[in-house]
Amino acid sequence: MVGIVMLLLLSSEDHKANAIKCPMNDPLPVPHEWYQPGDILIGGIASQIIYYFDELSFNGDPSQELFKVPIVVTKMYQHVLAMVFAINEINKNPKILPNVTLGFHIYDSYHDERMTYRTTLDLLFKLHSFIPSYECHTKENLIAVIGALGSDISFRMADILGVYKIPQLAYGSFAPEKNGEAQIPSFYCTVPNEARQYMGIIHLLKHFGWTWIGLFAVDDDSGEHFLQTIEPLLSQNGICSAFAQRMQRQIQVHDPPKMNEITLNIYLALRDSKANTLIIYGESMTMIWLMTFIFIGYDEYMENTFFRKVWIMTTQIDFLTTAFQKGFNFQVFQGAISFSIHANEPPGFQKFLQNRKPFWAQGDGFLKDFWEQAFDCSFPDHSKLVEADGSCTGEERLESLPDSVFEMSMTGHSYSIYNAVHAVAHALQAMDTSRSTHRSIVGGKGLELLQPWQLHSLLHGVLLNNSAGVMVSFHDDSEPETGFDIMNMVTFSNRSFHKVKVGRVDYNVLEGTSLILDEDKIVWHRAFNQMLPISVCSDSCLPGYQRKKKEGKKFCCYDCVPCPEGEISYQKGMGDCFKCPEDQYPSKDRDGCFPKVISFLSYEESLGVSLACVAVSFSLVTASVLGTFVKYQDTPIVKANNLDITYTLLVSLLLCFLCSLLFIGQPGKVTCFLRQSAFGIIFSVAISCVLAKTITVVVAFMATKPGSNMRKWVGKRLANSIVFSCSFIQLGICAVWLGASPPFPDLDMQSLPEEIIAECNEGSVIMFYLVLGYMGLLSIISFTVAFLARKLPDTFNEAKFITFSMLVFCSVWLSFVPTYLSTKGKSMVVVEIFSILASSAGLVFCIFSPKCYIMLLRPELNNKEQLIRRKN
Repeated sequence: MVGIVMLLLLSSEDHKANAIKCPMNDPLPVPHEWYQPGDILIGGIASQIIYYFDELSFNGDPSQELFKVPIVVTKMYQHVLAMVFAINEINKNPKILPNVTLGFHIYDSYHDERMTYRTTLDLLFKLHSFIPSYECHTKENLIAVIGALGSDISFRMADILGVYKIPQLAYGSFAPEKNGEAQIPSFYCTVPNEARQYMGIIHLLKHFGWTWIGLFAVDDDSGEHFLQTIEPLLSQNGICSAFAQRMQRQIQVHDPPKMNEITLNIYLALRDSKANTLIIYGESMTMIWLMTFIFIGYDEYMENTFFRKVWIMTTQIDFLTTAFQKGFNFQVFQGAISFSIHANEPPGFQKFLQNRKPFWAQGDGFLKDFWEQAFDCSFPDHSKLVEADGSCTGEERLESLPDSVFEMSMTGHSYSIYNAVHAVAHALQAMDTSRSTHRSIVGGKGLELLQPWQLHSLLHGVLLNNSAGVMVSFHDDSEPETGFDIMNMVTFSNRSFHKVKVGRVDYNVLEGTSLILDEDKIVWHRAFNQMLPISVCSDSCLPGYQRKKKEGKKFCCYDCVPCPEGEISYQKGMGDCFKCPEDQYPSKDRDGCFPKVISFLSYEESLGVSLACVAVSFSLVTASVLGTFVKYQDTPIVKANNLDITYTLLVSLLLCFLCSLLFIGQPGKVTCFLRQSAFGIIFSVAISCVLAKTITVVVAFMATKPGSNMRKWVGKRLANSIVFSCSFIQLGICAVWLGASPPFPDLDMQSLPEEIIAECNEGSVIMFYLVLGYMGLLSIISFTVAFLARKLPDTFNEAKFITFSMLVFCSVWLSFVPTYLSTKGKSMVVVEIFSILASSAGLVFCIFSPKCYIMLLRPELNNKEQLIRRKN
């Protein structure tokens, strides 16, 4: 059998179990049932398990050397076990790399750059006292590296591994620019890059309407990149950052002034009562230090409203504790929302964890420290277990530990390590089985000649189904196209917590990032009383108001001012008001639009009925007058004037009254086409008749003078010519109007705020006023002639009555023009109808009422003798 060392998690020399030495007799630090010695190594960098923090110097003398105390981050030990589980699963599967057993080395980085470089070189050259380019174990061949969690450690590792083209599979989420910055083709990510997290955060903030948020970021290159990337995204989506607080990656606890300064900065940031949503970016140690500052700096933080916040954390951060933090209370982080790498737990993983016991620790340099700090016990004798008070018995169970110490379900990062192991194994299998491409490889024997760079083409194209039934693959950008889970932290009174999946962020190349959230599952901080937290600088403006920016403040801080006249805002928090559609009008409170009512003078309303009744009544009166004249046509008072002109005048006035009915009702094509032109022509005929009657009186008087030449003009011919010629001119004007630009039905949506006016568009306004102007000209001429002839000596002289009637007519139409132009909607129609009825009625009553009075009430005056007597 050929063994392959699958993973090396970097560790210091003091904390490697059975550290690799040269020569190496028992090189692999794992139980024998999990490996067989082999020639090929596949290594990498993982999360830190051991962390050193500086202890206070003795006697308070800062000149003395500081002692460092190892602290085990117990929760991250699952990363190691996930790798061991994956290798064990592969070794037991005869379909994957038959006759090949995978093995591994595990190291820790200690979150230290120098240690990272050292252990990377140690990994490559198999020496604690390393000599570059020297290799003393030719039987073992490093094939790949898996790790690490943080970008800084991963890229430090890549500096060395990239030179040798050794595939490196990182299981942390990095910024895409950082990934490109490495310029190392051998670098692979097993999780989506941070850009998708950023968009997920934006979608989450917009979903809950949080526009005033605080930012905490680790004080390193990755934290700087986070702030430079997220803040423009926030602004583009209408979100502001109340503050951006930097968190030190390494804290010197022996420097009280520095600790006090950091604690004060955190206090000042958290006291912003409006910024109830805080985004924290960094790594798990960032969260540990933040918890430390809150707990140490504020003993009563549980009762302090400053700490009533919604914490949003990226995938690199997890809630975990170390030995000196077991007394911390997680209640301050109740309701926190975290992004997590999506994990599908492989079958048998929990059973594998449950069977983990400390007496299996041969070669496992982490298990002893993990067990002691996880269960708060100790091993007095490393060679055998002694059952005593405070001593570890070995029977402690991992499932009894709270989630902050150790999780039994596979975490997202452990799942990424699991997939990375399978990806390397399947790439090796593809190389082994592709004999046409790799003819030098025969069975497993040829794998000992395998070089790391040969895996790159296969890793790019790897496509496999893991034991959880999930497809795993790398694409051209060397990262999978998957999303993130959204987890909600639920805390308990026993200082433990549980994370509940409440949604996910999906990613699609075509559709982009989308957020799916189940709000009913979310538990908020108890101070919010399970109400949706509000995190805004200014309360959302009510409908009917718009935002007005405050001078010197960010755009999220504003005042609310009412919408301008004619504009509305129908939702809370709208930045600008807008006008309603043309067929709608704003409500009184300016918070909505109502449909406009179509307005026209209808027969169904009282005004329309009244005007129609008046028009019909006047037309009946005119018809009665016409009937009276027909009945008494042989009497002198009727014969004294041109009978044909009188009949024409009465008929035209009758039609004028009826013409006004065309203006009542909803305008249509026919009514719009007829009403103005019919009104203009009929009224012109009536005025022409009045003018003809006036001229006839003048000519008749002048013809009575001795030797006058006017006798030839006396008669019907002159009057008929006047009526015909004057009417024909108006008829020609109307013909041109109707032929060139006729009136048509139209809807005026702008003139009245709450109504749509159904009207007749005049087509050509010039022609309309030309028709009115011509009628006005005829009226003025008639009035002038009648006024000059009013005192002529004639018993039946009509000039006096015509003068008065034309005075009424001109007064009506002179007042019509300004009134018509100053009104809108149905009022314009009413003004025009009133003008038609008033002017027509003036002509009827002023000209014909005296004659009807004589014919009906004083018939004794209607005879020839009386006419001769009055003349004499």
